Amino acid sequence: MYLLGVDVGTSGVKVVLIDRNGAVIASASESYPLYTPQPLWAEQDPNDWWHATCRAVRQVLDAAQVSASQVQGVGLSGQMHGSVFLDEQGEPIRPALLWCDQRTAAECAWITERVGEQQVLQTTLNPVLTGFQAGKIIWLRNHEPHAYARIRRVLLPKDFIRYRLTGEAATEVSDASGTALFDVPKRDWAYDMLDTLELPREWFPKVYESPEITGRVSASAAQATGLAEGTPVVGGAGDQAAGAVGVGVVQSGRASVSVGTSGVVFAHLERPQVDPQYRTHTFCHAVPGAWHVMGVMLMAGGALQWYRDTFAPEASFETLLEEAAQVPAGAEGLLFAPYLSGERTPYPDPQARGAFVGLTIAHKRAHCTRAVLEGVAFGLRDSLEILKAMGVPLEELRLTGGGAKSPLWRQILADVFGQPVHTLQAEEGPAYGAALLAGVGTGVWQSVPDACAATVQLASTIPPAPERQAFYETRYAHYRRLYPALRTFWV
Repeated sequence: MYLLGVDVGTSGVKVVLIDRNGAVIASASESYPLYTPQPLWAEQDPNDWWHATCRAVRQVLDAAQVSASQVQGVGLSGQMHGSVFLDEQGEPIRPALLWCDQRTAAECAWITERVGEQQVLQTTLNPVLTGFQAGKIIWLRNHEPHAYARIRRVLLPKDFIRYRLTGEAATEVSDASGTALFDVPKRDWAYDMLDTLELPREWFPKVYESPEITGRVSASAAQATGLAEGTPVVGGAGDQAAGAVGVGVVQSGRASVSVGTSGVVFAHLERPQVDPQYRTHTFCHAVPGAWHVMGVMLMAGGALQWYRDTFAPEASFETLLEEAAQVPAGAEGLLFAPYLSGERTPYPDPQARGAFVGLTIAHKRAHCTRAVLEGVAFGLRDSLEILKAMGVPLEELRLTGGGAKSPLWRQILADVFGQPVHTLQAEEGPAYGAALLAGVGTGVWQSVPDACAATVQLASTIPPAPERQAFYETRYAHYRRLYPALRTFWV
């Protein structure tokens, strides 16, 4: 028997099939477009997610030569915070507003004032940020009232795939935590907040724990995907929580550092803890009865993608990284501020802007590339420093995401963090964690920690180089001065 994990990412969907030992049997990815109708806006068509999912699932089943009846369960993961607005027929009313969409600053301020800042923080454990779902719903009410009037359901991205697979409107605690409408300590919707904001309770789906079975594949979805009708679909998790499960961050002392499109430092919590300045997010974990804290920078690997696409579209990432490896640490005085799409941690500022600082005629493309890698590493360290100040134990840092595949970037991260970082034997991202959750929900393993203990193995440890570690301490202090200085140009 096998387990299937589906991750609805920002650039595409990834599907992974694993066996009961956690070995990856097959995987497939399908991309879809991102639309930016205006600066700082970000949208996608939910039906693009669904069609890509169907194609990827069929590819995986074909590649593995596995019959549909051999798939024991399906787990879902995906980009967090997005808003999918469904009408009475269950069809999307308009394109989904994504996690990196920054149009809702006024709506977020209104929500905070209407509910009361202390009530918001006490209930959701987080401020209302532009990326979160709540502001997007109010934005639609304010700016597209005809579309708003047609709403019958509001779903998160992965939960739209669940709806298409099973016909069930459901979510789970980790993803729902990032809506700014969820009572994180109580692990349920913040119904008083919904009432205060005059948002109908029936729009919001039933909430499950991540390993719980939420529905079963319908006949129509079976025909579309090639899965067997009746296959269980578990709650799954938001991409960060699912990714943490996939790398075994399911117990105190462990943290993951994800270098995907965004950059995330994620640590397991046995009880809810918050940064006094609310620069990080405290959400429910995919482990029942546990929570997590994470710092999020909006552009990590996305910054390198932007840089390559804008300045070196003819070059491969491998070429750029090989060039950067020849440049000394510090890029000969060049610093990069990675705030290309606003920022979240440690600066919740949708207007933040990126910059190269310190350019001279002596700098070449390789210097700029290395400065991007180092700027992202410094931004991730910002989150680590906040977690340390909170007293969160960070004994073991596990790397994940596409950026973690670069030996150069891994070494820069270890040097900047000043502690070893670890890679995994099989690092398939959130889709792998979603598959493990499907295994827990269908009885392959008794608990999420049991699933991780049976399947997740470390591959390598990268220690910091002492001389570069000391050098980067000084560079990090310089980096910390960038945002306050640059902010005067966009305020």
